Amino acid sequence: QVQLVESGGGLVQAGGSLRLSCAASGSIFSMNVPGWYRQAPGKERELVARISSGGSTNYADSVKGRFTISRDSAKNTVTLQMNSLKPEDTAVYYCYAAIVTITNRVPYPYWGQGTQVTVSS
Repeated sequence: QVQLVESGGGLVQAGGSLRLSCAASGSIFSMNVPGWYRQAPGKERELVARISSGGSTNYADSVKGRFTISRDSAKNTVTLQMNSLKPEDTAVYYCYAAIVTITNRVPYPYWGQGTQVTVSS
């Protein structure tokens, strides 16, 4: 059974940094375009950043220059380094990946359970 497990959320003051990690477990063949999404209270879930197998990245305009996404394909992990955090970054952050398993070669979407990030002013 495939799972995405996030860690690293918490409470930080504005201007501070946090590092979110996501580890995939199970009979994984590959993770396709893993990324991070976030959802603030009363708002829709939005893409924060994603990274391709070749290392190409996409970022939301609101986090460009402050957040950095990286991945370790051998370990099936994806990390989001968040610097210069702002109160408007407060949200639940979700890890996402379309995963190909050893037994099913069709990519299937998986979400982590979410981790709370709170930035105080």
